[in-house]
Amino acid sequence: MLDCPKNEAELDELLSRPAPALVEMMKRLDGDIAILGVAGKMGVTMAMQAKRAADEAGVSKKIIGVARFSKPAEREKLEKAGVETLKCDLLDRDQVDALPPCPNVIFMAGRKFGTQGDEARTWAMNALAPAYTAEHFRNSRIVFFSTGCVYPLRSAAEGGCTEETAPAPIGEYSQSCLARERIFEYFQSEYGTKLLIFRLNYAIDLRYGVLHDICRPIREGRPVDNTVGAFNAIWQGDANACALRALELADSPRRILNVTGPETVDTVAAALEMGKILGKEVRFTREKSGDLGYLSDSTQMCALFGPPRVSMQELIRLQAQWIASGGVSIGKPTHFEVNNGKF
Repeated sequence: MLDCPKNEAELDELLSRPAPALVEMMKRLDGDIAILGVAGKMGVTMAMQAKRAADEAGVSKKIIGVARFSKPAEREKLEKAGVETLKCDLLDRDQVDALPPCPNVIFMAGRKFGTQGDEARTWAMNALAPAYTAEHFRNSRIVFFSTGCVYPLRSAAEGGCTEETAPAPIGEYSQSCLARERIFEYFQSEYGTKLLIFRLNYAIDLRYGVLHDICRPIREGRPVDNTVGAFNAIWQGDANACALRALELADSPRRILNVTGPETVDTVAAALEMGKILGKEVRFTREKSGDLGYLSDSTQMCALFGPPRVSMQELIRLQAQWIASGGVSIGKPTHFEVNNGKF
């Protein structure tokens, strides 16, 4: 059982702690690793985890973090951890073309929040930046982040979408994410690039995530939004490890991998459990939870990598303890309760 981190430094250490299987993979994987969009919510701890795994494996492997680094503190944190950094605006083709070649690339850049009313920028970030990247790194092995939001909505009774489920994106954000997939697929067909589509929903970091979005209203005496009655989620440390290990699975034609926890979590049940830990009354926005949401089946992920190291039950406890102790929030809601495509 994990102890709840007391501060952000302890949380980052926990999120970046590599599993033995990742350390072993670092011994097999040839070449350095570049993580594009590294300064986002997941990238910093992923790069730190990759560096720790390479060091524990005893291999000489550069971990290179690429981003605009609008917040210098993120760059400083990475460099202190031994990650090399390169400043690059992925929407500037000349800057992308100036990036050094790298045999292993994880593409994490994307835009979701603020799409409504600024759709053009979302499409540029989610489709144009991938085009520049896919062409420049056409000889690399690429794992690129997508989302379970490209799938149709499902009910808990129906079960989650599998990798064979045909996309049916709702709204411009989800449509632009499918565009990102199609752009990478196009360049793969042109150059034979080895690709893996990493369809994630949702990562839990304690500073943000679905559980955070449910727990904070409870702490503040506000009702929990139960428009979406069920969800999937995964500990960010486990999601980071999956992305890094997926580099070995990238192939031509491309592969698809759903990445999330194996549990279908009932929103009301999770809220009541966290309310119990917090000693707070729990109220909801709706008398009856909505049926439809973004649900994914992670059977393939679990078969390849084993189940996540941190279970949902443990995540619920950790999240409630983090918020009860005044733990930091980064103020970026997942909007997991949105099922109309308007983010």
